[in-house]
Amino acid sequence: MEYIKKPPPTPKAVTKEIRDTVSEIILAVESEGLAAVRRYSQAFDKWNPPSFRVSLDEIQAALENTPADWQEHIGWLQAEVKRFAQLQKATLTEFEVETHPGIILGQKQIPVSSVGSYSPGGRYPLIASSAMTVVVPKVAGVKRVVASAPPKDGLGIYAAQLFTMHTSGADEIYSIGGVQAMAAMAFGVPELELAPVDMIVGAGNAYVAEAKRQLFGVCGIDLLAGPTDILIIADSSADPEVVAIDLLGQAEHGLNSPATLITTSRDLALEVQSLVLKILLDYPTRDVAGVAWRDCGSIIVCESDAEMLLVSDQFAPEHLEVQTQDPDWFLARLQNYGSVFLGHEATVAYSDKAIGTNHVLPTGGAARYTGGLWVGKFTKTVTYQRCTQEGSRTVAPHAAAVARAELMFGHALSCDIRLKKQGLL
Repeated sequence: MEYIKKPPPTPKAVTKEIRDTVSEIILAVESEGLAAVRRYSQAFDKWNPPSFRVSLDEIQAALENTPADWQEHIGWLQAEVKRFAQLQKATLTEFEVETHPGIILGQKQIPVSSVGSYSPGGRYPLIASSAMTVVVPKVAGVKRVVASAPPKDGLGIYAAQLFTMHTSGADEIYSIGGVQAMAAMAFGVPELELAPVDMIVGAGNAYVAEAKRQLFGVCGIDLLAGPTDILIIADSSADPEVVAIDLLGQAEHGLNSPATLITTSRDLALEVQSLVLKILLDYPTRDVAGVAWRDCGSIIVCESDAEMLLVSDQFAPEHLEVQTQDPDWFLARLQNYGSVFLGHEATVAYSDKAIGTNHVLPTGGAARYTGGLWVGKFTKTVTYQRCTQEGSRTVAPHAAAVARAELMFGHALSCDIRLKKQGLL
């Protein structure tokens, strides 16, 4: 394995300053409510409106100010996200089975009651995130979805983002950003008629991710999403320009967004390295993507497809593009990724913006142990049991014996009493 480009060591994503700042804001919102939300919104977003809850008039203005062609394309996005979520929901099954005579076990799927959907709105107001974190819980059957996003340029939620939240089915919308938004949804703010939610979801910066970590337990979370990343597996069949563009496309998310190329072709590696620098000269977001590539970009040459497979699984990327002659070979063997894009035509941008799969995905190697946001995240898989007297006769001796072995004699008595009532003890 040879590094053509290796980034310098990166600092920790979550510093003591981030942890302490997030903790301070969360505690303040929990104890002070609206006063803390106002204070931090003013400090961080220069935003202190009469009410943080978006009114019907503001929603109507967003409907009028979102261009018709944008509305059409956003509608396509929402329809595709809904379609894929419905297909996923169909895989969630309920069942009931008699495992022994008189012992009936079952499984039910119950949607979470309320969800807080957070959409980033700092450098980029992420319209697609608004669709993916509102449409999907609604498909799951969540009755109440609260949407929140920071104001854009001190003018409230970006019109197209607000349009998307509303038309995706959000029941309440708040113009609150950052940690204070996550805490407000988790604890509730009575003055805003904002009741606590059972779960918060959505991407954000390091502060938002840390807020979700600290709030887990107060409510549920989807996953801890840090800086977005991309890894491309490519062989000599890949188009160097396409590879370079795809790497930079994901790098534009943030200054600390890793972008990695793994290839068996040294010629491709060198050409992509040259093209990236050339493209950056006129790249529309080079102030972000250029820094991300300089500080977090990697190009690695491997000896074989098997080595590329191994290296990719070690990275466990959020987004994994496979631009090779036989992408299905990799699909059959890859283990660790958030979402995989197979073939030269598939690109992260399609999934991020329109194709229907969810773009809230595990980052920072978390794909080793979790997948991304999907309809099942909003559904509780719960179990139930029924027993007849015949069933008790079968299971009680085993349960009582295990309980006594654990020295939990009260549990054993719960088993014994049922046999006693049948005259068996």
